[in-house]
Amino acid sequence: MGIFVDKIVIITGGASGIGRALGEELSRRRAQVILADVNTKLLEEVANSITEAGGRAKTVTLDVSDFEAVKKLVDDTVAQYGRLDYIFNNAGIGVGGEARDVSIDDWRRVIDVNLYGAVNGVTAAYPVMVKQGFGHIINTASLAGLIPLPGEVSYSASKYGIVGLSNALRVEGADLGVKVSVVCPGFIETPIFYNSKVVKVDREKLLELIPKGIIITPEKCARIILRGVKSNKATIVVTLLAKFFWLLQRISPGLVLWIGRQAVKKMREVRIED
Repeated sequence: MGIFVDKIVIITGGASGIGRALGEELSRRRAQVILADVNTKLLEEVANSITEAGGRAKTVTLDVSDFEAVKKLVDDTVAQYGRLDYIFNNAGIGVGGEARDVSIDDWRRVIDVNLYGAVNGVTAAYPVMVKQGFGHIINTASLAGLIPLPGEVSYSASKYGIVGLSNALRVEGADLGVKVSVVCPGFIETPIFYNSKVVKVDREKLLELIPKGIIITPEKCARIILRGVKSNKATIVVTLLAKFFWLLQRISPGLVLWIGRQAVKKMREVRIED
C-alpha cells in the first residue's frame, strides 16, 4: 500500500502546471485531493478529468494571498475529513524583466502570491498539524531560490524566502510530528513561461534562449516530487541541471554569478527599448 492512499491533500495552484500534475498523480495513488486555484474553469476541468479516471477531487476557488480564505480552506477540509495529511503550497507567478523596469505593484503581487501564499498556507495548516501530531507541508520554491536568477529578481526574492521559511520550519516541526519539505524545480514545461507578465522583453525571443533539452514535463516533475516527499527530503531539487547549479553555487558562488552575468547579456539582446 502506498503512503498516499486515502490521505487528505490540499494543493494550491492546482489548476495547471505542477499543481495539476500533482493532483492527477496523487489521485492515481488513491489520495483525496482538494485542488485550489484562482482559475475556476480550469479547476473544474482538472477535477472532471480526475473523477472520470476514477480518482477523488474537490475544488475550491482561492486567492492564496488572502489569508482568511486560505484558513477557511484548511479549516473546512479538517471539518469534513477529520484531518489534513499534506498541503502543497504550490501557487506561484512571475514577472520577467530587469529590476530597473519592474514596478512596485509587480513586486507586491509576486511577493503576495509566491511568498505570502506559502506563509498563509503554513500559518493555516501548521497549527492544525501540530495539534493532530502529524502532517507534511511541501512548499514550492524554485532553482531561483537556491541560486541568483537575473531577469526575475522579484521571483527569485520570493523563492529564496520560501526556502528559508521551509528550512527553519522543518527544524521547528521535527519534534512535533510535522514534516516540511521545499521543492526547487529547474525548467518545467508549465504555463508560467507563457502567461507571466514580461516587461521590456521579447517573450518569444527570450524563450528561444532556453535549450529545449533541459525542460521536463510537469508529470515527470510531480513523480520526482512525490518520491522526495515519500523519503521526507528537506530539499527536493528537480532536473539534473538544477542539481548541477545547486552544487555549483555551494562550491563556487562566484562562478554562478559570472554565468548569471552572461545570461543577462543575452537577455539584453532581446530587450525592448522605449
